[in-house]
Amino acid sequence: MKALWQSVCTVAVLSGGLLQAAAADLVVAAPSWPSGQASANIMKVALEKSLGIKVDVQDMGTLIAFTGLDTGAVDVYPEVWRPNFDTLVQRYVTDKGTIHLSPRNVPATQGLCVTKKTYDEFGVRDVADLKDPAKAKVFDTDGDGKGEMWIGATGWLSTDVERVRAKSYGYDATMTLLEMPEEVGMSAVDAAAATDKPIVFYCYSPHHVFQLHEIKQLSEPAFDPAKWKIVLQADDPMWLSKSEAPVAWKPSSFSVAYAAALQKRLPQVAKFLDNIDFSTDEVTAMSYALEVERQDPAEYAKQWVSTHEDRIKAWLR
Repeated sequence: MKALWQSVCTVAVLSGGLLQAAAADLVVAAPSWPSGQASANIMKVALEKSLGIKVDVQDMGTLIAFTGLDTGAVDVYPEVWRPNFDTLVQRYVTDKGTIHLSPRNVPATQGLCVTKKTYDEFGVRDVADLKDPAKAKVFDTDGDGKGEMWIGATGWLSTDVERVRAKSYGYDATMTLLEMPEEVGMSAVDAAAATDKPIVFYCYSPHHVFQLHEIKQLSEPAFDPAKWKIVLQADDPMWLSKSEAPVAWKPSSFSVAYAAALQKRLPQVAKFLDNIDFSTDEVTAMSYALEVERQDPAEYAKQWVSTHEDRIKAWLR
């Protein structure tokens, strides 16, 4: 579905950002997805208002953020998804102890989804269906005989995992795997739903797409830890050939991470971060506000904090 997926994507390069934030009391790394952007800014507004500290929010990729948390150049990362980041959690949280994970987490799901019409009328109901050339062809719009599917944004660890899963299941031979910003991927889903065109894409929840459209997740074999082997792209140039994941994602969740040194340097901030307890509905609302309503993350955060003063006070206790 290249007619739906094509877009001009601008890649922003982080250059010197950590040095610019030296004057701040706290540096919060913001991931590219909507809820991560919203929650990072909510932390900034709430902490500046309540504790009078200067907080700098910087857009940052996961690997750069974890390196910064390890060295002290970054203080907070708002959404550590698991099992996506398990290798990094093992390295920095468990082994080195330089990063701390909040004890609270938000339940989540990950997988491959289709619109209900795709599920009902085109018979694409299981991940194995994507290996069938005839079924995969319904997603083909450029005449090359292969379908197209969005597997996530470049730089997301989940995007690499989806590439591994495609290879492991075998549908990498029948489907073209597309990487592009989330807003482009979701725009394609919106267009497909509006025109009753078939579409398949990487999906995760909490997310507003499940509110906007009738979405069905494809079935697949249950998660089996013995069959799930993920090598990070940053760790090995042969990561794809050495990785296997022919099963469903492990039940997922995400939580706040912060530099362990923060517990001594700014104990009130550490306590605040450990107490943050966003609900799945709140995270979905963040996604909707930023991606559908196009609200500015900073302005959204100001409004959220002003209407949740009791929650903020509870997080500071």
